[in-house]
Amino acid sequence: MAERQTASFLMKRFREVGIRPVTRHGQNFLVDLNLLELLAGSASVCEQDVVLEVGTGTGSLTDLIAPLAAAVVTVEIDRRLAQLAAEHLVRLDNVTMLEHDALKSKNKLHPELLSAVEHELESHPGSQLKLVANLPYNIATPVITNLLATDLPVDSMTVTIQKELADRMMASPGTKDYGALSIWMQSQSVVELVRVMPPSVFWPRPRVDSAIIHIDVQPEWQKRFIDREFFHQFTRSLFFHRRKFLRSVVISAMKGKLDKPAVDEVLTGMQLESNARAEELDVATVMELSEAFRCRLLEEGIS
Repeated sequence: MAERQTASFLMKRFREVGIRPVTRHGQNFLVDLNLLELLAGSASVCEQDVVLEVGTGTGSLTDLIAPLAAAVVTVEIDRRLAQLAAEHLVRLDNVTMLEHDALKSKNKLHPELLSAVEHELESHPGSQLKLVANLPYNIATPVITNLLATDLPVDSMTVTIQKELADRMMASPGTKDYGALSIWMQSQSVVELVRVMPPSVFWPRPRVDSAIIHIDVQPEWQKRFIDREFFHQFTRSLFFHRRKFLRSVVISAMKGKLDKPAVDEVLTGMQLESNARAEELDVATVMELSEAFRCRLLEEGIS
């Protein structure tokens, strides 16, 4: 394993087969072996776990995880890399390798990926799902947020992402990084920063710092939602225009559904001032506000 994931080995192997990393696929390989092991170890994979890996690469992380897990579903969009990884992983009989995009669209995971994960969960009764991946940066946000939106028994996600994205997930109200992503993640999980990583630990080197984060999903928190999809969409609408007052943003979001007096009535009931802004509201308040508007829409006969 150690030889396979060093920068010198990867460069040599890529030259031998005549390929190069593809920028549009976000291919930056983690070549610090200690950090690769930290990523795998921080996931605390055990024999009851079904693991999802997005971005198989050369299979080095898969190689670390598979012996510990009940099953691994790994997906790679690059056909050439998938072939390289398959040669190495063929000996692991608990690995299912898929060769396509992890996403069907920006808002949906690929149905074949979901089907493969569901099959492994059903084949291993009592198992839970863990995402463990050196995520391609260009799809990190939709992979994490869309997986959190599913009804799959997601226990945790341990991933490498851009440091900037990690900051947004962990941001507090009133800060520049606080937004819809912060609220979506913190309403359902505890996000922990494991390690900040400089560009030098990847090949090719990205232009930004990266981070290993561990997302501990809280099923009891998820049960608080009557309609998570509505909450997700409502929260996103609050931050379409960050500089506007909350009232203006909500009026815009409810256009064609609720008139201004109805919006004002809900905001007054929440004791929110007319000059309040979305970025000042904590997660609990946004949840309460979302539910208040969901109920008001139902009262008006609007679904």
